[in-house]
Amino acid sequence: MRELEALSDAELYRRMCDGELSKRERDAAFTELYHRHAPRVYAYCRRIMGDDDVAKDAFQEAFMRFYSTADPTRTMTNVPAFLLRIARNVCLNIKQSARPTLELEDYHSITREQPYENDELAELLARALELLPLEYREAFVLHEYEGLSYAEIGAMTGVSADVVKVRAFRARQKLRAILAPYFSDRTEDMNTTDE
Repeated sequence: MRELEALSDAELYRRMCDGELSKRERDAAFTELYHRHAPRVYAYCRRIMGDDDVAKDAFQEAFMRFYSTADPTRTMTNVPAFLLRIARNVCLNIKQSARPTLELEDYHSITREQPYENDELAELLARALELLPLEYREAFVLHEYEGLSYAEIGAMTGVSADVVKVRAFRARQKLRAILAPYFSDRTEDMNTTDE
């Protein structure tokens, strides 16, 4: 439906909530919002959850909740932020009910035992993110990957921008510490091959 593509997110949300429209018309508005924002919401879930299957579950739950919250009395000004807030809450709920499966010491031993290629750095970073406390991971992901400002993240998470800035800084520090053995092993390997 080309006419839906021309509508703003706020207009689509209003159509999604409009009880005077047919279910088909409301569903079409939801589908357009889904197509616009699904990649960003899934990327957020993937980075926070660290596991594809769990991220897919969180992603689907987030969109189901978004659809079920359709309220004609709500003034929707920022659909992406609303979706990310829902996804955040879903991820937090899942994280609180699960236990971490990889301890920091185990991670360091894995990075020392297995040689990695340069193209595996992204996978290392994803695993390192899993080791961060959730509030640090969230601040880092929302700022570095989603491009949100500290103030936007603060509004989403209910803390001040300064707290978010500190969390993002600490996340970077912890990531450096977690990844340091990998880089020191890579440097040693390079020095050994040069000799």
